[in-house]
Amino acid sequence: MAATTHTVTNQVPPLVGHDVFATDRVLSEAVERHVEPGVLPVALEELGELGRAAGSAQAQEWGAQANAHPPVLRTHDRYGHRVDKVEFHPAWHRLLGHAVSAGLTDAWGRPAGHVRRAAGFLVWTQAEAGHGCPLSMTHAAVPALRTDPELAAVWEPLLTSHTYVEGLRNPHGKAGVLFGMGMTEKQGGSDVRSNTTRAEPLSGEGAYLLTGHKWFCSAPMSDGFLVLAQAPGGLSCFLVPRVLPDGTRNVFLLQRLKDKLGNRSNASAEVEFDGTWARLVGEEGRGVRTIIEMVAATRLDCVVGSAALMRQAVAQAVHHSTYRSVFGGPLIDKPLMRNVLADLALESEAATVLAMRLAAAYDADTEAERAFLRLALPAAKYWVTKRCTAVVGEALECLGGNGYVEESGLPRLLREAPLNSIWEGSGNVQALDVLRALQREPQALDAFLREVGKARGADHRLDAAIKGLLTELADLDGVEGRARRLAERFALVLQGSLLVRWAPPEVADTFCASRLGGDWGAAFGTLPHSLDLASVVARARPVAD
Repeated sequence: MAATTHTVTNQVPPLVGHDVFATDRVLSEAVERHVEPGVLPVALEELGELGRAAGSAQAQEWGAQANAHPPVLRTHDRYGHRVDKVEFHPAWHRLLGHAVSAGLTDAWGRPAGHVRRAAGFLVWTQAEAGHGCPLSMTHAAVPALRTDPELAAVWEPLLTSHTYVEGLRNPHGKAGVLFGMGMTEKQGGSDVRSNTTRAEPLSGEGAYLLTGHKWFCSAPMSDGFLVLAQAPGGLSCFLVPRVLPDGTRNVFLLQRLKDKLGNRSNASAEVEFDGTWARLVGEEGRGVRTIIEMVAATRLDCVVGSAALMRQAVAQAVHHSTYRSVFGGPLIDKPLMRNVLADLALESEAATVLAMRLAAAYDADTEAERAFLRLALPAAKYWVTKRCTAVVGEALECLGGNGYVEESGLPRLLREAPLNSIWEGSGNVQALDVLRALQREPQALDAFLREVGKARGADHRLDAAIKGLLTELADLDGVEGRARRLAERFALVLQGSLLVRWAPPEVADTFCASRLGGDWGAAFGTLPHSLDLASVVARARPVAD
């Protein structure tokens, strides 16, 4: 019998069937800005295809399924033999396969490869963020392996392949592989130099046996891992394959999967090494130096991934407010909601512009840009990832009770949001890395000041913020206790300078007035009411087909 008590009205249509890339003006402008003209048409075409796929009902369903059916650990087969494998829902493999085929593990050898990959990562992970971990690890392993040309010649073509091959077998018989990483141990956490895993050399050149553990092992279903262990010459980096060249399984004992707050579709494991075969990467005793470029590349992905979460949350909030009617008119037209949405959109735009500028620095690969990254990257990783949780939480509130319901997708985004601030060094680690760059590499500060100086004179609030930052740096007493404050100021000044140069005047004006000029409250929705907030919101609207 049909219900007759009410009809369904004033409900927002789902945000589906749109081009996630093309409707993101900030991202598409960044790609056009940072990709050279000869490569741009190809980049726009591939990102358009990825954007339409990311906005499709199919991709959204894959994301929901992958999170509703998290990975399962199988330590033994039915006969009691150890198998140590992780089983994933088919939707996970479809998401990962699409990402690999789109080149999201291939940046190091393509023209404008880092900008194209970062843009693709930002677009595709909006469909589902959890599978970004193996994409990031695989992409980031390349610079570490390049410290050993012999290893790089074998592994790099497989890591950068556009072919996803599911399952474990001899990697040299596969068309493409995935990599993970293991650094953290129970007793040390971020203090990797306290690692106790031992590496004993064998007679074969570069071969070792590992004994020990990793408390967090990323992407345990991968074909290979870069891990740190104590060799006779000190802490060193090793490549640990899951399957050995003769086709037998390496000793890689998966103890359990972490039961995490978010990132549910992705597996993070505790692993034990007990006579595990490994190949030295780089020199003994230089493990941190060898693996640090991998860490840096994954930190950039933390920034990009947070920008993706923010963009998706803001897009959902603006979309909802466009179609929802309250108190006699569209919610988006209400002055107070417009203020909230503009504030959120501003944070999202600043994150995206900064992430893409960092990716462009990787593509330039000059000494000046490398120096710039040494300071800008930890500052950006500190600030953007911290802002992510606040942005997603406020965007959820824009949907009211509907946003608190799982079907809206916002709870999944909110659970995911804190991850990037913790992964690859939490806030204090990033802030201390900013100090380390200042103290050990004066060229890093010079490069940073040259970058922000390109906007000097264009906005008096930005000029004052740069001066204030220099004043902070002139007094280094108790600097460690002020490290977070410094990291925040570096990030805000950099974001402000980029927006002044590249964003529409209403966006740059609003950012400088609030984030740099102090005309802002302690919560979102407290922007100066006299600014052109409607234009800021309109710029963030995702236009559905």
